[in-house]
Amino acid sequence: MKNKSVVTPRTRAEKPAIAAGKVTIRQLPTGVRGLDDILGGGLPEYSFNIIAGTPGCGKTTLAHQFVFANATPKRPALYFTVLGEPAIKMLRYQQQYSFFDSEKLNDSIRFINLTEVVVEQDLSAVLAEITKQVEKSNAGVVVVDSFRTVLRKVAQRGAESEMELQSFIQRLAMLLTSFQATTFLIGEYTESEMRDNPVFTVADGLFWLSQVAERNSVVRKLQIIKLRGQASVPGLHTIRIGSYGLQAFSRTLGLAGRKTSPRSGRRLSTGIRELDKLLGGGIPEGDSVLIAGPSGTGKSALATQFIDAGIRKGESGIIAIFEERPEGYVARAAGLGLDLSKPQQAGKLEVLYLRPLDLSVDETMQEILDAVKRTGAKRLVIDSLVGFEMAIAPGFRADFRESLYRMIGALTGAGVTIVSTVEIEDSFTSFQFSHYAISFLTDDIIRLRYVEIDGQLRKILVVVKMRGGNHSKDIREYVIDDSGVVLIRPHSTEYTRLTSGLPERVGERKEIAPEPKALK
Repeated sequence: MKNKSVVTPRTRAEKPAIAAGKVTIRQLPTGVRGLDDILGGGLPEYSFNIIAGTPGCGKTTLAHQFVFANATPKRPALYFTVLGEPAIKMLRYQQQYSFFDSEKLNDSIRFINLTEVVVEQDLSAVLAEITKQVEKSNAGVVVVDSFRTVLRKVAQRGAESEMELQSFIQRLAMLLTSFQATTFLIGEYTESEMRDNPVFTVADGLFWLSQVAERNSVVRKLQIIKLRGQASVPGLHTIRIGSYGLQAFSRTLGLAGRKTSPRSGRRLSTGIRELDKLLGGGIPEGDSVLIAGPSGTGKSALATQFIDAGIRKGESGIIAIFEERPEGYVARAAGLGLDLSKPQQAGKLEVLYLRPLDLSVDETMQEILDAVKRTGAKRLVIDSLVGFEMAIAPGFRADFRESLYRMIGALTGAGVTIVSTVEIEDSFTSFQFSHYAISFLTDDIIRLRYVEIDGQLRKILVVVKMRGGNHSKDIREYVIDDSGVVLIRPHSTEYTRLTSGLPERVGERKEIAPEPKALK
């Protein structure tokens, strides 16, 4: 490498803030929804970062969102392109996203092509050109896309160029940090290439993006492998590219570090008076309730009555459905005497239809959390967990229980009471709660099942579990009519082994009438 005179960065009026002998690192917004939470508040200013990954996973879009969120006329962004997509073609596609602002081009955001310098000259000339442009423009953000093209030219010359390559990377990092520029180097890499590459050692932050095709779905992931100076959320996070650009879904659902709502001790009515009695006065606010039973036992009806009871008291509610469309769900509720249309129109109820087959749990949670924020809802129905599992991409199903745990914890911690339904098959030999083995995730369990009595298939209900409170141990028969789920009046026990589904009569046969509708 030719020797060049040392470039001395310009003197700046602004100095790093010092507090109690410690440098205060300002955090910049990334412009990517959810990513600031993953990073621990934002991207450290003046950091030297790598965005790496395979083609098509959103590297360039991520860099553009940061550029458009932070570039100003006084501190513009320089976007260097190298032997890749021409700037005019790149902008043609990027302007389709909502973050794109054409007024920032040329004034706040400038594109510079380094192809000629890279092809015809050496790395010293590349460094000199970047230095000249950064110094001339007082750049606050610098992006080199694709940086790997610059390095590949050196790598082709063999092992003797390794020291030259390391020297170039370190000089570039020191230069841009000294000029107080936040930097992104973009490159297409595989995971195996990260081990011995010097650029990954010098970097302050390393963003790894990937996409995986599994069966008929494609899932994109983001991992913050490295971030100096602050704690980021570890692990793989789902990302999605839409009309807004790139969006990240934190594994903590953006709720890390937030205070949980204290338990109020209030009891919420299920909308069924006799069931409230079995529950010791209703569902404790902030609980997670599981309604388990086979098809046709009224799980959805019971859950909808819970939402309706809240609406009647002026409370907002959310119903997340996975097995039928909102129109059909609302029409079926009307058949039970429950009007969901008016509260929807009044903004007191949202029926979320979440059915794309490449959905992730985190994306689902974001949809629900957004609806909770919009409506101020304290009641949520998830109907059903089986449909939920089928709606998510195959790659997420192995972690369904873990994701469900995070989901329930996040929502109940925010003071939302959750009623989830799950379909299980009655074998008439056992009394399962769920084939997911998730009963430990719920505070309360209401079990519905069929029993054969006198040649009829009847329905019974029992409160199996209630964490933090006493509940009735009675097994109650119920019916479903045009007013919803109706429990039959308490009566002396005529049968034993009801939970087996094949009860035995121990008393005389009695005719039992349903509860009057007024007592529902």
